[in-house]
Amino acid sequence: MAKKQYAIIGMGRFGSSVARALSGMGYDVLAIDADEQRVQEISAIVTHAVSADSTDEEALRALGIRNFDVVVVAIGEDIQSSILTTLILKDLGVPVILVKAKSELHGKVLSKIGADKVIYPERDMGTRVAHHLASPNILEYIELSPDYSILEMKAAAPMIGRNLQELDIRAKFRCNVIAIRRGDEMNITPNADDRLTRGDVLVIVGHKDSLTKLEMAYQ
Repeated sequence: MAKKQYAIIGMGRFGSSVARALSGMGYDVLAIDADEQRVQEISAIVTHAVSADSTDEEALRALGIRNFDVVVVAIGEDIQSSILTTLILKDLGVPVILVKAKSELHGKVLSKIGADKVIYPERDMGTRVAHHLASPNILEYIELSPDYSILEMKAAAPMIGRNLQELDIRAKFRCNVIAIRRGDEMNITPNADDRLTRGDVLVIVGHKDSLTKLEMAYQ
């Protein structure tokens, strides 16, 4: 299966954070910003980096933006550019559009004009967003330290009907399943013979590199 391709428009603190995290997870990332210096700063990290005006429909069309699976609009203070860029992306047929909003009102407008998800940076750190983007099974991602994190992961199809011993997540990925949530019930002492059912959510702790390998294995 081909890897998803991401385009990030706006290389401010939030946009560059998402771009770096996705690149670190091995995905193809196109970084776009009108500021040539920001483009230079991110160019060594992402797959491609270009200087372009995202409110110019022809410029986005020339970049083949419609061929990307997900486009994140991370434009900072310029609400007008954010809205116009979102409209253009929608018209060009981009499959999934995520847009950073500055306020609740801005967010409502973005939702009305076709943004698939509105992101509020105060609530959604760039790294968390990257994990949500990369794997639909990841419900939550919490950084405990620079090296270790906890993630909440919806049981993927290959996990259904198997128990923790059979999955052997600790040996294969060096991560620990510390809880299993089933509906409103949370099992904080899961046993090796606990069998997973559809809709179960695993709470897993581990080194960031190990968690990334686990995510990639169960996309």
